[in-house]
Amino acid sequence: MSRIGRKPVAVPKGVTVTVGNDGVLTVKGPKGELKQAIDRDITVEVKDDEISFVRPTDQIRHRALHGLYRSLASNMIKGVTEGYKKNLELIGVGFKASHQGNVLDLSLGYSHNIIFEVPKELKVATAQEKGQNPMISLEGIDHQLLGQVAAKIRGLRKPEPYKGKGVRYVGEFVRKKAGKAAGK
Repeated sequence: MSRIGRKPVAVPKGVTVTVGNDGVLTVKGPKGELKQAIDRDITVEVKDDEISFVRPTDQIRHRALHGLYRSLASNMIKGVTEGYKKNLELIGVGFKASHQGNVLDLSLGYSHNIIFEVPKELKVATAQEKGQNPMISLEGIDHQLLGQVAAKIRGLRKPEPYKGKGVRYVGEFVRKKAGKAAGK
């Protein structure tokens, strides 16, 4: 039995959880509302400030979905109560980031600036302090969307292994390679 799937998800005060007849789990909290479609094989039970998930059989597919939906529900509850935040830093000479509303303007060493539109569900902020690398901060309630947008921004200029230049998450370790050996 799935250890993660078996654990019930605690619902804090101020958060309402409902399951529709169409199999959609809705979580409302102080920061917003999130919805997640649940597979028809998995049964969702909401009672006594807890959500529990029950699977019908021990098939591999049911076992996988059991833990998945429990984790998704847990992330949704954390998102509507606390929210999620990801920080990225731009490492490289001349790398810059600025934002106008939800539109990021990135200068990443290419011949042109990259204009990246961040979804309206996320808040974006940029910071450039003297002597520090430019920073991009993303905030939102949807864990999956936040991670996907952060990964897309990072993918615009991944950290390269020789000098470490590029866009990386704050605290990310980039293993560096030795350069070309000196000539004879």
